[in-house]
Amino acid sequence: MATPFSRLVIASGNHGKIREIAHVLSPLGIEVLPQSQWQVPECPEPYGTFIENALAKARHASQHTGLPALADDSGLCVPALNGAPGVISARYAGPTPANSLLTQDERNNDKLLSDMARISDRRAYFYSVLVLLRHPQDPQPLIADGLWQGEILREFRGSDGFGYDPLFLDQQSGKTVAELPLEIKSQRSHRGQALARLLQQLDRTAN
Repeated sequence: MATPFSRLVIASGNHGKIREIAHVLSPLGIEVLPQSQWQVPECPEPYGTFIENALAKARHASQHTGLPALADDSGLCVPALNGAPGVISARYAGPTPANSLLTQDERNNDKLLSDMARISDRRAYFYSVLVLLRHPQDPQPLIADGLWQGEILREFRGSDGFGYDPLFLDQQSGKTVAELPLEIKSQRSHRGQALARLLQQLDRTAN
């Protein structure tokens, strides 16, 4: 598959996301680079929708690096919590205090379990939207999304992954995301689905 560029900056500081994206794009011969290589400052995410935040992050990274940029905005949505954590999934529990013994992910997971303690409807889904800009003023960004249905457990399972992975049960396999190997997760996940759709768009634009 031909691609219109050979280098791509990932507009994220999340090492888990970067690893997943690089894993999918590696067969294409695209050099995937984290925005930290250019000391790109964190981009504000003030919007209430995933797509607006992803577009802002991609444009921000492309402006600072001069390269095509790919941004992912994703999160966990729980219908019984009116869609929360949603776009604030990464900061659901608020900023982590300097003296905290827990990581941000651990605090977010603890808050989710607390908020759902009395809720019997455990349905949830991960949602991801990807935006790829070929340059900062790209008038026609490539946009793709994906959704992964599951449910929230009452206790942690698995040691791999990041974010809410130890609590999110993939109903098809009966395992949490933190128990799935990267190869399976890349195929089944919300981000994997979005990446597959993005690759289809890239293939059309390259031909």
